[in-house]
Amino acid sequence: MNPPKIAVDLILKKLAEDTEKVRIRAQKASEVLLSPLNTDIATTPHDVVYQEDRIKLKHYKPAEVRYSTPLLVVYALINRETMLDLQPERSVVRTFLEHGLEVYMMDWGYPSRKDRYLTIDDHVNGYMDNVVDFIRARHQLPQINLMGICMGGSFSVMYAALHPEKIRNLIATVTPTNFDTDAGLLHVWTRDMDADTLVDSYGNMPGDIMNLGFLLLNPARLMIDKYMGFFENIDSKPFVENFIRMEKWIFDSPAVPGETFRQFIKDCYHQNLLIQSKMELDGKRVDLKNITMPLLNIYAKFDHLVPPRACELLTQKVGSQDVEDVCLETGHIGIYVSSKIQQQFAPKILDWLKARDGSAKTQAAGKKASGRRKSASKAKPAARSGAPATAS
Repeated sequence: MNPPKIAVDLILKKLAEDTEKVRIRAQKASEVLLSPLNTDIATTPHDVVYQEDRIKLKHYKPAEVRYSTPLLVVYALINRETMLDLQPERSVVRTFLEHGLEVYMMDWGYPSRKDRYLTIDDHVNGYMDNVVDFIRARHQLPQINLMGICMGGSFSVMYAALHPEKIRNLIATVTPTNFDTDAGLLHVWTRDMDADTLVDSYGNMPGDIMNLGFLLLNPARLMIDKYMGFFENIDSKPFVENFIRMEKWIFDSPAVPGETFRQFIKDCYHQNLLIQSKMELDGKRVDLKNITMPLLNIYAKFDHLVPPRACELLTQKVGSQDVEDVCLETGHIGIYVSSKIQQQFAPKILDWLKARDGSAKTQAAGKKASGRRKSASKAKPAARSGAPATAS
C-alpha cells in the first residue's frame, strides 16, 4: 500500500497552531477593547484669549519663547483645528511649543442658523482681521506670522493680499488656490456642483453631507481598507487609541455657513478667480501681487483633496521674491499625523520662520540664504480652556 501524498499530520498541526494564534490574538484584542482607552484629542494646554460670536482664539505659550513674532494658524471651516494636536506624540502644536514658537489658533466653532448669511468677506475681513489686530495689539507688533491650512489657507492668502502690512511671513499648507485642474476628483465633481440648490435647501452646508462626499472620493481606501487595517491591529492598544482619535476628528464636522459655501464654490471652483487675482471681497480685488512678504507653500504629493496642481501655481503669482515650494510625499491628512512626515513638516516651518525672525538684518540674511525662488492671521474677555469667559 502506497503512503498518502498529502501530509495530513502536518496540515492538522498547522491548523492547530493557527487556531491557537487566533485565540491568543482574540483574547488580547478583547483585553484592549475592554480596558480604559486614552482617546482624548487636543490635550495641549491653552487659553482662550479672544471670543467673537462662535469664534474662539486659542493661545499656546511655550515654556520659553524663542521667536520674536507669534504664529496665527487658520484652519479650514470644514472639520476642526484639533488635527494639529490630534495625538500627543505627533502633535504639530507641541513641536512648535517645544522649539519656543508662540502659537495662536482660530477655532471657528459650530455655525448656527444665524450664521447662514455670513460670507467669505465676513470671515476674512471680519473675524480674521479682528483676531490679527488683537494679537498685534497684545504683543505690540505691527505684523504677525500667518499660517493657513486647506480652505483656511485660501482665506489666509486672501487676507495677506488685502492686508499685507499686517503679515510678516505667510505659510500656506495644502492650500487650494488654482481650482482649474482635473488632477483631483473633488475638482471634477465640484465644477458642476449646483451650489444654489444645496444652499437654498440646507441653509448651512451640513458637515455630514460634505463628509459623505469626501468618503466617496476614495471609498475603497476610506471605507474599507482603513477598517481592515483596524481589525489587523485590533490587539495593539496604541493603534486602537490613535484610530479612535482619528475617527473622532473625521466625524466632528461643523457645517459651513451657507453663503460662504456658495461663494467659495462659485468664485473658486467654478470661475477660478483667486489664482487669477480676479476675486473680490466687499468690492476689493484680491490681488496676489500684493503678497510681498516671504511665502512658504507646502503641499502633499498624494493629496486626493488638494492635489499639487491646485497649490503649486501660488508662488508664481504673488509679488514676493522670497518664496519656496515644498512637496512632501504624503496625503492631505498624513502631512499632520504621519510619524515620518512629522520629522519634516514642523521642523521645516520652524527653520523657515527662524531665518526670518528677529532684526531686519537677520531677516535679510535669511532671505539671502533662501534664494529668490525655490522649488522642492469686538473682543470679549479671555477665558481658560474649558472655562467660561473671564477677564484676562
